Order: sequence, then C-alpha cells, then structure tokens
Amino acid sequence: MPSLKEVRNRIASVGSTMQITSAMKMVSAAKLKRAQDAIIQMRPYANKLKDLLENVSASVDSGDNVYARNTNGKNILIIPISSNRGLAGAFNSNIIKKTNHLINNDYLGYNITVLSIGKKVQDAFKRTAYNISGTDLPTHTSSLFDKLNFSTTSEFVEKVMESFLNKQFDKVVLVYNQFKNAAVQTPVEEQLLPVMPAKTGEKKLNVDYLFEPSQESIINELIPRSIKTQFYKAMLDSVASEHGARMTAMHKATDNAQAMQKELKITYNKARQASITKEILEIVGGAEALNG
Repeated sequence: MPSLKEVRNRIASVGSTMQITSAMKMVSAAKLKRAQDAIIQMRPYANKLKDLLENVSASVDSGDNVYARNTNGKNILIIPISSNRGLAGAFNSNIIKKTNHLINNDYLGYNITVLSIGKKVQDAFKRTAYNISGTDLPTHTSSLFDKLNFSTTSEFVEKVMESFLNKQFDKVVLVYNQFKNAAVQTPVEEQLLPVMPAKTGEKKLNVDYLFEPSQESIINELIPRSIKTQFYKAMLDSVASEHGARMTAMHKATDNAQAMQKELKITYNKARQASITKEILEIVGGAEALNG
C-alpha cells in the first residue's frame, strides 16, 4: 500500500488537473455558443448559394466556365482543416485519418499535394512527400484562425483558385469536421474545384434562369464568391466542431478526475486506518512486554 504522503500528493495533483479541465470546459462552452451561432446563420446562405451555383454551371457551356472545366488530370490538392491546439478528443486525428484514407484509397496513384490548415495536421504531413513546396500557395495557414473572417479566408481561396486556373491542380478537395452538435462532429470531404453542375434528373435543373447583365458576369462574380463562401463555411464548421469536441473531452476528463480523486481518498483513508492500527498494536505490544 502506498504511503500517506504519496496518496496526498496524488490527490492534490488530480485536484489541480480537475480545475484545469473544468476551466477549459467552461471556456470552450462560451466559445462554442458564438461559433455555433455563426455556422447556423451561415449554413442556409451557403447551401442556397451552392444550389444556385450548380444550376448556373449546368446552364452555362463548359467551355465558358473556367471553374468547371472537365478534366481527368492526376494533380489533386487536398486541404485538411484541423486546429492549432490539442485536448479536443479525436477531432484532429479524425481529419488526419480521413486525409490518409483519401490518399491511400480514393486517390491512389494520383499526384497528391496536401495544403494543411492548422498546426496539428501540419505536424502530421510536414515530413511527408505530400507537403507543399516551391509553389505560390500560402504556407503560414495557421494564422487563419487568429482572425477568422470572410476577407482573410477569401485571400487564401483566391490563391487556390489561381493555381486551379493555371492548371497546377486539376481538383481541389476540402477535408473538415462538419458540426452537428456539441457531441457529434462528422469528418467529411467536399469538392471545392472544379464546380460540379447539378446532376441530371434533380429538381434543380428544372429552374430556368434569365441572366442579367450576362453569363460572363455570373461566371466572373457569382462563382468565385460562391467558392469563397463554401470555404468560409467549412472553416466555421471546423471551428464550431473544435470547441464542441474540446468541451466534450474536457467534460469527460473532469468526470474521470472526480472518480479518480474519490478512489484516491478511499485509498488514503484505508492507509491512514492501517497506520493507526499498526501504531496501536505497537503500543499494546510494548505495554504487554513491560508488564511481562
């Protein structure tokens, strides 16, 4: 049985850890409320704009729409979105696993480039052959989370779109955690470029649009804005998922610390009782020896 001092130190250590996890849980809960409001307000607009974009792409000649070119190229750009910090359960590892699954299965044999957003996924791929090097793509992507807004993400996406228009890449895929609720975050992949038209047979194709002033204006204005909006929505989804995952992880960690502290207190009481019993037996034994 461990000594009383060792058990006391462990109880104090677990208590300090429990205070930290509890504080992190409350901070994540406060941040989650703001992030959840942002993605809930953004998602209907982004989805409607995406539907509109698919219909416009279907009605525009493929030769006129440079963002929807038909290509069978082998150059794939994967953009996984993680976080800059850990202690969020399986939030970051799910993105890394999803990206590796795409590389080893869906895009096996393709020329893969990974443009990581977030320090955790950057650390996972920076020493691999898929890490970007010698391109015009942004490298310091972790700073996007420092001041996350539409303008900063637009600058990032513009460089990605330029690389697609320059035929450096034939396909751009996003990998991120889609926010469901505080306890559920689903890793998803989403094709950012080329823009896919609505599938034949869907109700979306029944909508007939009148272009004003022209189709060229739609291509030059609406489609790039929609692409930027889709990326911004993915970033908001990832941020909300991160705070939800961290809040859930810290809640479980706090519960585990409380249970461990309870067990340690029981162990401490048992050790204390054993020590007292031992001292009493020694005193009684010494007194009997003197009387004898």
